[in-house]
Amino acid sequence: MNASTSVLLKLQNTILEMIATGVALIPTCGRLCEEVETLLPGVTCSVLSVDAAGLLHPLAGPSLPEVYSNALDGLGIGPVAGSCGTAAFLGVDVAVTDIETDDRWAEFKHLALPHGLLACWSSPIVNAQGATVGTFAFYYRERRGPTAFERDVVRNSVRLCLIAIDRHQRVVEHERRAFTDALTGLPNRAAFNAALLDLDCNAPGSWAIFVLDLDNLKTVNDTFGHHAGDCLLQIAGDRIAAAMLPGRTYRIGGDEFGMVIDRPDALRNLDRTAESILDALAVSANCGGHVVVPRATIGGAVLSNDDPVVDRVRQNADFALYHAKETGRGGFVRYWPGLGSTMTRRLGAIRDVNAALREHRIEAYYQPIFRLDTREVVGLEALCRMRIGNAVVSAASFHEATTDAHVATALTARMLALVAADLRAWLDMGIPFQHVGINVSSADLSGGAIERVLTSAFEREGVSLEHVILEVTETVYMGDGDQAVQTAIRALRDRGIRVALDDFGTGFASLTHLLTVPVDVIKIDKTFIDHLTPESVSMTIVEGLIRIAERMNIRIVAEGVESEEQAAMLQAAGCVLGQGFLYAPALDRRKITALLLDRAQYATASNATNTAAAARRR
Repeated sequence: MNASTSVLLKLQNTILEMIATGVALIPTCGRLCEEVETLLPGVTCSVLSVDAAGLLHPLAGPSLPEVYSNALDGLGIGPVAGSCGTAAFLGVDVAVTDIETDDRWAEFKHLALPHGLLACWSSPIVNAQGATVGTFAFYYRERRGPTAFERDVVRNSVRLCLIAIDRHQRVVEHERRAFTDALTGLPNRAAFNAALLDLDCNAPGSWAIFVLDLDNLKTVNDTFGHHAGDCLLQIAGDRIAAAMLPGRTYRIGGDEFGMVIDRPDALRNLDRTAESILDALAVSANCGGHVVVPRATIGGAVLSNDDPVVDRVRQNADFALYHAKETGRGGFVRYWPGLGSTMTRRLGAIRDVNAALREHRIEAYYQPIFRLDTREVVGLEALCRMRIGNAVVSAASFHEATTDAHVATALTARMLALVAADLRAWLDMGIPFQHVGINVSSADLSGGAIERVLTSAFEREGVSLEHVILEVTETVYMGDGDQAVQTAIRALRDRGIRVALDDFGTGFASLTHLLTVPVDVIKIDKTFIDHLTPESVSMTIVEGLIRIAERMNIRIVAEGVESEEQAAMLQAAGCVLGQGFLYAPALDRRKITALLLDRAQYATASNATNTAAAARRR
């Protein structure tokens, strides 16, 4: 290996290592320029990108005057656009040995010559599809062209730039997809949350949040099919976004859209802004041959001195939306301080839940617990839902009602009855069903009646208690009245009923508590999963927890698994089970039954028939 080859190989390895370890494009290109300039004294390097519109943008030029690099930003490529612009336009090397006299520099030499840049040789960076995505250039402070060795250096450098740019573009596309709703093309919930983090909370009145729910999506789905429902979402998304321009619109849920409003004219009259959105929606649309008029309800809240926190403004917008839906769908409600009164919300929630219990509007939805390796369903978590008209709302929207012990225990009794009935049906169908987790409250445990209610519900359906796991949140596990709760947990486990510790990591329990009040399952809270990266603190904690749990014979379930990257890291850490939107959201009984028939873990299939038969005999 000669000296030149050795030098080029070292340069190549340095840059490839940066690319492989995920160093961003600009510092990678900057380092390349610095290494080349060290290798070739008297040469000044430059790397430019070319965007889809044919405009140049500086990526690196560490030895170029900043004023010169800034002057290049946004220049268009063309047949007489200096060395770089011409090389990008023609797709071939362009060597200009005298900038002062070359026609291709006629419009630009006044930028270069004052800085002593007398000659420039530029090479296009062309991707596999034949498109020019950048240029790599040498500037000289003497009138000359490239040497043979410089040509070798540039050939290698252009290849390295292309690898770096290709990787950068893949990362950008991955992030775009991660932050884009596939159906509507709008930014998604993750993008909405990220945008909220960037808002300035030091200027009350400078921005507001709207939350919009489509009122008739379920009706359209049920009447005309999901294709029409998808069409409705697309049309609604387009219309909301157009009405909000130049503001930002996001699809943040199934039929829910979020908007960030920071235009002074829109902020001055929020009622009129909301009205313009509702007016834009209220035009009939053709959805798969069916005439549909999108209908929506909007809640809004403004950053104020009273609530100078992003999360509070978002919550206030949600409160306003809930109030708008309760008092009359199809309109707009702006949050006011009295609306968020804790007592008002709590009493309203208790009233609503009591009514839902009387009218049998409390329903059980199920989110699968799946193996990270095979994606087979090994269990479910039963989640309480309340039907309000055509809408189904999660327990989070009426959580405050569960602070009333009577409501909490009534909800649990209803859920136990629903789950037992569903289990009976699944077992009769021969589904190799394993277990379902049911959330219980401190009122259930401290009241002492949970075992009786559980046993009664399951005996009525002839279902063995081996199929149930009671889930207790960390807050309940160590909260008020913890001695009574922990006593109840021990008593349940003594009777063979399994207990899971839910949302682990959000409260103040520690692993030492498990020595005195053991559980069978620990569910790692979504917060840790959200922050998983290979070298993160969250990863260290999760790995440690998995190892400790294995030694204590406790099963681990990772909650909130939303990406393949998270699943891969968890699996590599030794986690077997996961739960989250990567696999499925909470599903109603019909949908979860179909999923179980298709994806239930058949490793225990040989026992399924015997299990069902034995349960029927009881």
